[in-house]
Amino acid sequence: MKNNNLFEKFANAATKFTGSSHAFIGATLIVIIWAVSGPIFGYSETWQLVINTGTTIITFLMVFLIQKAQNKDSKAIQIKLNELIASNQRASNRIVDIEDLTEKELDQLHCYYEKLSDFAEEDDDIHESHSIDAAQRNQDRKLEAFKKRHEEWLKNQPKIEN
Repeated sequence: MKNNNLFEKFANAATKFTGSSHAFIGATLIVIIWAVSGPIFGYSETWQLVINTGTTIITFLMVFLIQKAQNKDSKAIQIKLNELIASNQRASNRIVDIEDLTEKELDQLHCYYEKLSDFAEEDDDIHESHSIDAAQRNQDRKLEAFKKRHEEWLKNQPKIEN
């Protein structure tokens, strides 16, 4: 499944190199050489412009390189998570493609999972439910059972007359 695209190869190599200690040492050496050469060039505007232009160009290009690497990593992580969700019988498959939702939809889903967390805290066993729907049904059954026990308890209480 390796891609032989020239740009892909270049981007991967550039990402690997720019994240290495060799790249950091090289950048540090360039700055030191530039700083040491200041007196030679009389700290001229051209001398300052060289470092400013060089760092601006490198920063500009690195933004795109970093974004490409992040997009690739994010996609790989999403695929791995989707595989975990799909392979787990207790997981809800409804969240497999949530990265395509709007920010508002993600916030709403986040609220649902906060509610699920609240249900889990009320459960004796955190593995009792696997989805919001199942958790809600579980809580409803518990509430009904509690109401039933409470009604029976009330029936068995002695009647107090005024």
